[in-house]
Amino acid sequence: MDLTAIHEMLEKNGYKDDEGIANELSFQMWTDQIQETLNSKKRGGTAFRAKEFETAIECYTHFIGGMMVSPTVFARRRLCYMLCDMPQEALGDAMQAQVISPEWPTAFYLQAAALFSLGMDKDALETLKDGTDLEARKHS
Repeated sequence: MDLTAIHEMLEKNGYKDDEGIANELSFQMWTDQIQETLNSKKRGGTAFRAKEFETAIECYTHFIGGMMVSPTVFARRRLCYMLCDMPQEALGDAMQAQVISPEWPTAFYLQAAALFSLGMDKDALETLKDGTDLEARKHS
């Protein structure tokens, strides 16, 4: 029960007892987490195709929460939010898709649609013009 002695022993040993097994477990846990995150994207895609929008939102949210970046997932979740009458959340995803992929005209169009649904017509028209201009530059 001598905590000072235990502290000294742990300090003296450093992290040598972690060699091998702890790193393997950490790597295994990491790869399992990555695989689960990727599986959530697949489940979201299946739900999206089946028009099960609330399930798709849950799956895509799990994917995004796993620190994965995909403008398409944000775009799909944004559409799901719109179809579930959640325009504020849709706007957030449209803006996030634009941050991730600022040269993607679709992100501007999605943001404009969300702005229109929130009654922000002036902002929507400006965003729509920005998307159209960007698309014209890409095709010239």
